Amino acid sequence: MNRLTRISATLAAVTVAAGFTLAAPACADEYPSKAISYIIPFGPGGESDISARHQQPYFKEMFGQDLVISYKPGGGGAVGWSQLNSMPADGYTMMGINLPHIILKPLQKDVGFKTEDIDGFFMFHYTPDALVVKSDSKFKSVQDLIDFAKENSGKVTFSGSGKGSANHLAQVTFDKLAGIKTTYVAFKGTGASVQALLGDQVSAQWGYTSVGATHADKVRLLAVAMEERHPSFPDVPTFKELGMNFVSGAYRGIAVPKGTPDDIKKKLSDAIGKVNANPDFRKKMEADGFALLDVPADKYKAFIDEKTPGYVEAAKEAGVLE
Repeated sequence: MNRLTRISATLAAVTVAAGFTLAAPACADEYPSKAISYIIPFGPGGESDISARHQQPYFKEMFGQDLVISYKPGGGGAVGWSQLNSMPADGYTMMGINLPHIILKPLQKDVGFKTEDIDGFFMFHYTPDALVVKSDSKFKSVQDLIDFAKENSGKVTFSGSGKGSANHLAQVTFDKLAGIKTTYVAFKGTGASVQALLGDQVSAQWGYTSVGATHADKVRLLAVAMEERHPSFPDVPTFKELGMNFVSGAYRGIAVPKGTPDDIKKKLSDAIGKVNANPDFRKKMEADGFALLDVPADKYKAFIDEKTPGYVEAAKEAGVLE
């Protein structure tokens, strides 16, 4: 009996082990099998939140699972990103990321994470920088503004969202390319920056194409920092068309905690890519002023490496990095 018992136990163990071996791929194949926590490291109502809200119904429709959006604001995203790698690495937790923040913040001071700590798996869009003026501004073109700035050094004032932000770096880059000196005034967020423009506190704004979409009756875009014209603003030239090699903005994507299995990360990357490719989704995003990108998991690191030198150079010019 003892011998038979041992044989039975051994066979049972082999059977259980084989069952686990066979079951593991099945679990991966069924991913996602439950709701995914989607953490925005900023407060509600910003462009990261708007993007997530647009993605939410399409993800549900295509994959049958909810994206449960929550917020962990603080430190311009740093509070959330510093905690990301302590969260479950099972594919059911992800967090919004953006550039230039995840590149510049760790270079400015100890914020609890390094750029290489962020395991990004898809960059899905950017809000292109745009030179914005009021509808009744005397500046009818970029050249009008440049001509005035050359004769009145420092007197053209730009509002923008924060110091060391994409807007601030855009102002520094533009001044350098145009051979002028303007004054940048940092505000807490795009909304406050727009209000400063509308209230005549500044001459113009370094905003985003989304400002033109949201305040179409009150502002004009003079140029956009894109490779090609934005579909929602076909009459607005790119800076490239005006002879300035200038493509920039706030880039957004998603990351998972380090240790998330590669096969799950790829599935999640593919899923967000499919949402990004949906024609209706693209129309909604473009109508809000966003420009779509498709940088999947296997191209993420190269994308960050490509963007880093330009951000660092502009940040040093802006005085936010030594």
